[in-house]
Amino acid sequence: MIPLHHSSRFVTMPSWKKTVGAWAALAVLACGAGDIWAQGLRPSTGVGAGSPRASVPPLTLGTSSAPGTSSTAIRTADYIVAIVNSEPITQQERLTRMERIAQQLSRANGPQLTAVELAYEALESLILEKAQVQLAADLGVKVEEATVDEAMMTIARQNQLTFAQVQERLKADGVNEKEFRDNLRRQITMQRLREREVDSRVRISDVDVDRFIRQKYDNPGSDLQLQLAQILIAVPENAAPAQVETLRQRAQLLAEKARSGVDFTALVREFSDASDKQQEGNMGLKSAERYPALFVNATRAVALDGIAGPVRSPAGFHILKVMDKKIAGLPDPNIEQTRARHILLRPTAQLSEAQAKMRMSELRRKIVSGQADFATLAQEHSQDSSAKNGGDLGWSVPGMFVPEFDEAMNRLSAGDVSEPIVSRFGVHLVQVLERRKVKLSPREQREQLRQVIRAQKAEEAYVKWLEEIRSRVYVELRDAPQ
Repeated sequence: MIPLHHSSRFVTMPSWKKTVGAWAALAVLACGAGDIWAQGLRPSTGVGAGSPRASVPPLTLGTSSAPGTSSTAIRTADYIVAIVNSEPITQQERLTRMERIAQQLSRANGPQLTAVELAYEALESLILEKAQVQLAADLGVKVEEATVDEAMMTIARQNQLTFAQVQERLKADGVNEKEFRDNLRRQITMQRLREREVDSRVRISDVDVDRFIRQKYDNPGSDLQLQLAQILIAVPENAAPAQVETLRQRAQLLAEKARSGVDFTALVREFSDASDKQQEGNMGLKSAERYPALFVNATRAVALDGIAGPVRSPAGFHILKVMDKKIAGLPDPNIEQTRARHILLRPTAQLSEAQAKMRMSELRRKIVSGQADFATLAQEHSQDSSAKNGGDLGWSVPGMFVPEFDEAMNRLSAGDVSEPIVSRFGVHLVQVLERRKVKLSPREQREQLRQVIRAQKAEEAYVKWLEEIRSRVYVELRDAPQ
C-alpha cells in the first residue's frame, strides 16, 4: 500500500482486490449522458461500492451553508481535491462523477450509498482513470478524431438516432459535446491500453480447456440443463416377479430398437404408457434438478441423441433419449456462421485514420457503383494476409473478430458493403458473402470454449493489473478551502 499525502498527514488506502472488480458494474457512469452513454461504449475501470473507506476531503453538496452564503454558490465553487502524480482532480469533477454513480445505482436498483461513500467511490474512480490515461500517454497510445467520430456514430446507431439527434440529446441533457467527446476519447484510450497490456498477453492452453470441461461436466450442479424424451413401460403396483421380468424384457427390446435407429417417436406412440405420449415423450428442456435423479444419473455419460436404459422406477421401466444437453455458461454449439471479406488499410505516419477513411470511402463508391470488383481491390490495396484471397476471411463464428468489426458485419445483408469501419487494426471495408446455420464440430466447440476461458482469464488479469497501477500512483489529497 502506498502512503497518500493529505494536508501534512499520511493515510493509507485499502486493498484494491475487492474494490476494483466491483467497480466494473458502475463503470458506465464515467462518461455518461443519460441513456445515450449507457448504451454506448462501456468504460472498464474504477472501484466498487462496499469497499473499505479512506479519508476524503470534506464534502460540500449544497444541502446547508453558512449564513449569508447560498447553497448554489457553495456547490459551484471549485477547488482541487487531489493530485494524481502531477494532474489535478477538482471538486466539480468529483461531484459530476458522484451524480453519475448515484444515477447508475438507481437505474440498476443498486445499494444506496451515503454522501461520504459516493465521494470515495467517485474520487477513487477518477484517480484510477487518470492513472491509466497517464500510462497510455507514456506508452504512446493515441486516439484520433476519426476514432471518436466512429464511437459517436456507434452510440447513435445503438440508440436508433442520427448523429444530429445525438447532439440534440446531449444539448437537451445539458452535456457539453466537447466534454462528452473527451470522455469518449479517455474510455477508448483505456480500452486500447487494456488490450495492449492485458488482453493480448492472455494465453489459453489445451490443458486449460480440458480442465474447464472437467469442472463443468463432472460437477455441473444446477448449471446442467437436459431435454429428455421417454418411453415408459408401466409396471402395476402389485405385479408378480414373473410379470415384472416380462415387462423388463419388453423394455429392453424397445431400447435395443431405439439404439439400432428405429424412429424413437414412433416407438413412443406405439408402446409408451406415459402421460406425455401426446408430446412424443418429450419432457422439455429444464434444469437437471427438475428431473428425477435416476434420469440424470442414467443419462450423465450419454451423448446427444443417445439412448439410456431401461431404468427402473416405481412407475416402471423407462427408455430415455437425450434430446438436448447443455451447461449454462457454455457456448451454444448451434450457431450462425458468416462468410465475409474485407479490405484493410493500416494508418501510418504518412496515412492518418481520416485519410484512410476517405480512401476507403472512394473504394466503396467504386464497388457499389459496379466500377470495380471487391476481390480485385482487396488484392491491390488490402494490408492484410487475406489480400491474396481477395480479402476472403472464410467462415466465422460470432465474437471471432473485434467488436467494431463484428457489429458492422452483423448489420449487413448478404452482398452489402459496409461504410469504412475503424478498429484497433486500422480501417476496414466489409462485405458479407453468405450466412448459414451450423452445428460446430468438436474442434470448433473447443475453440469456442477457449474464447470463453480467455475472457474469464483476461478479466482476472485486468483486475490484478489495475491493482498494480493503483499501487504505483502517487496521490496527494487536498482539504477544501476554509
